[in-house]
Amino acid sequence: MVENFEFHAPTRVVFGHGTEERTGELIRSLGKHKVLLVYGGGSAERSGLLAKIGASLAAAGIAWTELGGVTPNPRLSFVYRGIEKGREEGAELILAVGGGSVIDASKAIGYGLANPGDVWDFYDFKRQAAACLPVGVVLTLAATGSEMSDSSVITNDRTLEKRSYNNDLGRPAFAVMDPELTLHLPPFQTACGCCDIIMHTLERYFTNGGQMELTDAIAEGLLRTVIKESRILKVHPEDYDARAEIMWAGSLSHNDLTGCGHTNRDFATHRLEHEVSGLFDVAHGAGLTALWGSWARYVYRDCLPRFVRFATHVMDVPAEGPDETVALKGIEALEAFFRSMDMPLSFRELGIRPTEEQLRDLARRCSHTAHGRLGSARVLREEDMYRIYKAAAER
Repeated sequence: MVENFEFHAPTRVVFGHGTEERTGELIRSLGKHKVLLVYGGGSAERSGLLAKIGASLAAAGIAWTELGGVTPNPRLSFVYRGIEKGREEGAELILAVGGGSVIDASKAIGYGLANPGDVWDFYDFKRQAAACLPVGVVLTLAATGSEMSDSSVITNDRTLEKRSYNNDLGRPAFAVMDPELTLHLPPFQTACGCCDIIMHTLERYFTNGGQMELTDAIAEGLLRTVIKESRILKVHPEDYDARAEIMWAGSLSHNDLTGCGHTNRDFATHRLEHEVSGLFDVAHGAGLTALWGSWARYVYRDCLPRFVRFATHVMDVPAEGPDETVALKGIEALEAFFRSMDMPLSFRELGIRPTEEQLRDLARRCSHTAHGRLGSARVLREEDMYRIYKAAAER
């Protein structure tokens, strides 16, 4: 049975070649005149992107202050600096120039500027935000879908807790998406992004309960497209059309379109990975692929019809033999794709070797964050989480 749902995607998308030159115009249309421009490393400056955006802001009469230094797995300490800077400058909008880490940090800064008290309270589930300073995006990496999502993920430097906060108030007001800005990304970053996009869709796909045929078809089409275009980019990283397909897929994968009418979301692999990248500071996309196979083999019998459908509708596995055999072949086929993209399938390949104590600690942290239960394909408790971590460590 199709479940009741609400779909809210208020972000204005401006997509295509040269669209970053419209950034100032978009901010002016919102009635904002003072901007805190947040970015990551030096690539935005070296590529000339910051200068191009600066010219657009100046032409629109927008004043701005820059704050660089966002790292992968963005840190709470940077968010605090951004809040302080935003208050000093009287920022009216946060402009995120970068990928998911920059956008997530910008959302957190927006929450901190618009609400009293410690912004970490929102990520620590102690209270809800009442407002968020508007966030605009110039996207430079297709991966997290944060440019249209309600989600923001921050790592607490002190405790090494990586926590997500979801609130519609944090959805960006606009997202400028020029695929050309992603043409020169390193292959590993591109692959991580493609795999994160796939995972965002799978987290909504592998669920028990109500489903919607149209939503499933959208999800399956998105998955097939990302797999196809990722393979093209592996050989031809300069292919603009493939970059465009991946960029748009990243947004649709996490604005909740691929979950409409489904009973629940799973997000077990994401929650499990957050603890890993919080503790070991690994690339999020790589952490996901290192865990997914262990999770899938642990839960597939409890969600067998969905795994069979995935195998046959997405991975082109023939519907021959027992359902369990078909499901396992689907899991193996997706892992073969990850392997073809040079992505890890285990903790060892990820470059980490957690001790037994660390595996138990990861499970405790994940269980605490999930309030004792996690997932929809199969509901996981702390011992289940430990066993999945253990399987990923022993592969």
